Amino acid sequence: MKKVFELDEVDCANCARKMQEAVAKIDGVDSVTVNFFTQKMTLEAADDKFDAVLKEALKVLKKVEPDCEVIVK
Repeated sequence: MKKVFELDEVDCANCARKMQEAVAKIDGVDSVTVNFFTQKMTLEAADDKFDAVLKEALKVLKKVEPDCEVIVK
């Protein structure tokens, strides 16, 4: 499954890079891209693990960038 999430308050391109690298280390992530300019994260993981991977990704993102909000619809 592949989903795109809007990000709010990513302050710089370096922060986006750190967020992307941290999420990429999560077990079950097939691919992830965090784009500073569009303020979006594209996350891809197996359908059966996607919810668990997303939950872990949200925790990791908060550690890297506490002010960032991920808009999950």
